[in-house]
Amino acid sequence: MPKHKLHIISFDVPYPPTYGGVIDVFYKLKHLYEAGAEIYLHCFEYGRAHSEQLQPYCKEVWYYPRKTGLAGISFSKPYIVNSRRSDLLLQRLIAIDAPILFEGIHTTYYINHPSLAQRQKAIRNHNVEWDYYRQLGNKEDQLFKKMFFRTESRLLKRYEEQLNAANVFLPLSMADAGYFERLYPNAVTQFIAPFHPYEKVNSKTGTGTYCLYHGNLSHPENIEAALFLTQQVFNTIDTPLIIAGSNPDEKVVAACNAMHNCRLVANPNDATMRQLIQDAQIHVLPTFQPTGMKLKLLYALFNGRHVLVNDKMLNGTGLDRLCHIAVSAQDFVADIRKLMHVPLTENDITHRNAALLKDYDNRRNAEKLLTYLQV
Repeated sequence: MPKHKLHIISFDVPYPPTYGGVIDVFYKLKHLYEAGAEIYLHCFEYGRAHSEQLQPYCKEVWYYPRKTGLAGISFSKPYIVNSRRSDLLLQRLIAIDAPILFEGIHTTYYINHPSLAQRQKAIRNHNVEWDYYRQLGNKEDQLFKKMFFRTESRLLKRYEEQLNAANVFLPLSMADAGYFERLYPNAVTQFIAPFHPYEKVNSKTGTGTYCLYHGNLSHPENIEAALFLTQQVFNTIDTPLIIAGSNPDEKVVAACNAMHNCRLVANPNDATMRQLIQDAQIHVLPTFQPTGMKLKLLYALFNGRHVLVNDKMLNGTGLDRLCHIAVSAQDFVADIRKLMHVPLTENDITHRNAALLKDYDNRRNAEKLLTYLQV
């Protein structure tokens, strides 16, 4: 028999788990269910289909259309919040007396509603959102998008005052945990690492023949990283580079086509992506936006060989000792030349497995989450 009732409000339909935020939500559902939770899942939908794959882990799964376009705009609430509201959602939250886990600030429209005043309420913080949107605005070239990101950042900063109604903050970055702890001293703040598909390290020993960068290649953060690698690192060496990911931006396509040692793999399926990750010799994963936790880093550490990053990729992860760290483009070049000839050993895998499962064990983190929700 289930021991705990729990509402989870998801910003998107969390299946299939194909991008960072929904990966955390889906595998959290799975492991909370295995830990004894009776889950009432509420999903906002805007392009993803209803999924039978969620049913085995949930008592009920409900879907609500996101109010996109003009219907989502407010002068007082951020668009990502105001567009996720539903009278039916509120009615169901009131009807079933259980703690509420809000997945991201995105789903907190009703967090201050008087009918929920006595509920235990926790927010799973995926980022310090106002800062995340500020940095997106700084990187965006298109004027309309730049204005949207900057406006959203200002509204999100102001909206933080309304989150005092939460009892618990559960950021997935150690750095973000410090931020929310200072901002909401009367609440409980606890870092709980992202949930993910892996129970142990699955890396191959030996050596590979290429470097790999992967991610959503239409996202400004990943476009910037791909252009850095093609235009400042791999243009000076002959080492093969594969860039793989969804919906590559035209600038990424052009940069790859201009290089003799770069191959672009657009929209790979799961099996292809898994093979690319396992066969690579080095995962080169720079980022220039130190917000949240990048799940591509976890994927590389659980499945790949050497992982070469800059310090911004490691921000708040506690994974520094498992990665090689470069600062400049010249550092990346030097480390790539060195690591291309260094095999990954069984001892490396054993050490990595023990270090990863200290903070990134799904079962342990599900049990910890339930204790903080006091359910």
